[in-house]
Amino acid sequence: MASRLLRGAGALVAQALRARGSNAVVAVRCMASGGGVPTDDDQATGLEREVMMAARKGLDPYNMLAPKATSGTKEDPNLVPSITNKRIVGCICEEDNSAVIWFWLHKGETQRCPSCGTHYKLVPHQLAH
Repeated sequence: MASRLLRGAGALVAQALRARGSNAVVAVRCMASGGGVPTDDDQATGLEREVMMAARKGLDPYNMLAPKATSGTKEDPNLVPSITNKRIVGCICEEDNSAVIWFWLHKGETQRCPSCGTHYKLVPHQLAH
């Protein structure tokens, strides 16, 4: 459908140019401010635009990206963001393991996974809105 629309618009422009002569200037409406097909930046609004702008700054306001992996030791625990004082965490202890070990993580000291011993720490997180 879009190709038909573009072909039709192109035919109208060509017809207008032929009618005015070869040296005539014709005002043509474009779909984007710079001409051509609009980009995601041109079309994004609302929450999508907010997320795109934050991603450009290197931020992740809604925790959409995977967390940064750390060694998981007591000195360098995996940081788990939360807006409350506790959060449930799932640990896949071995790479090829199909079972997930679930446990509650509470604010304060680092806590260990009951199965593999990887350390986790709850850190406060503020919502973007």
